[in-house]
Amino acid sequence: MPKRLGRSLSAPISVFSALMFCLSLSAFAQTSSYAPEWCKALPRPDYKTLQRVLPDETWFEVYKVAPQTFAIYEPHQSEETISYLLVGTKQAVLFDTGMGIGDLQKLVRRLTSRPIVVLNSHTHDDHVGSNWQFPFVFGMDTEFTKKNAKGSVEDAQAEIAPGEVCGDFPAKFDPKTYRTKPWHISIWIHDGFKVNLGGRTVEVIATPGHTPDAISLFDRENGLLFTGDTYYPGPIWLFRPETDMKAYAASVKKLHDLKPGVKMVLGAHNVPVASPEILDELMAATQQLLDNKLTAKPESGGKAMYTSGNISFLTKAAK
Repeated sequence: MPKRLGRSLSAPISVFSALMFCLSLSAFAQTSSYAPEWCKALPRPDYKTLQRVLPDETWFEVYKVAPQTFAIYEPHQSEETISYLLVGTKQAVLFDTGMGIGDLQKLVRRLTSRPIVVLNSHTHDDHVGSNWQFPFVFGMDTEFTKKNAKGSVEDAQAEIAPGEVCGDFPAKFDPKTYRTKPWHISIWIHDGFKVNLGGRTVEVIATPGHTPDAISLFDRENGLLFTGDTYYPGPIWLFRPETDMKAYAASVKKLHDLKPGVKMVLGAHNVPVASPEILDELMAATQQLLDNKLTAKPESGGKAMYTSGNISFLTKAAK
């Protein structure tokens, strides 16, 4: 999927075209003087306030955002995807597995020796890229999930098209063979499903809308709400065929109702940490969008941008 903030959007490319320009992409990525426009704005100043760990990592940047809670950020690909590792005394949850470009399993093992359970905020390719590396993946029981668990070549290749990568690929990464590999779903889960990590419990909050299988994750005891792509700083994508606006609005209300117990909101792109007040803004902006009270800014590809304060939505243009 293309960049969520600060660059133009383009239609998906064919597998053949993607494979043809992989070699030129590699040349771009290996040339230090080449930098896409979105890349020139990095590093984001927000990260200066966060505690970075494992600074020797090259593809990933890892930040400790709360006790035993790590944001795993991929700043070298235009999605700027953020996965999260939540560690308990018995096991850990990995909430999303990112692009599948870097060796996520190796990184996670540097952070914890606990058994890992993977939960995905949803199954778009930029959130499931390393699912195949982990034996225990819990998935929402939807046809959308089952289809995406088969993997994809075209979607993955679109992610490494020229202009989508900033800097060098990891040493062992081969762009010519890059794909989202199939993964096995160990257990089908549902709204309210809980995972006991030992000393902390995380709860699945079904938040469909962006996709049919979208979930958020709530660590009630610590007040941590992980929102996936239901909220992140930057234009929130609501234009894809699988998007359901009514379901999205209901999910936003569901998250807003949790606000009294929320101390920190953690989205899946760009910047990991936001205050609970962002849920008020998200709720108000979503209602304004539904009530047609926001002004559309035309975007390429038959899309429109709607903005209210700190919240932006990218939707299909009205006909």
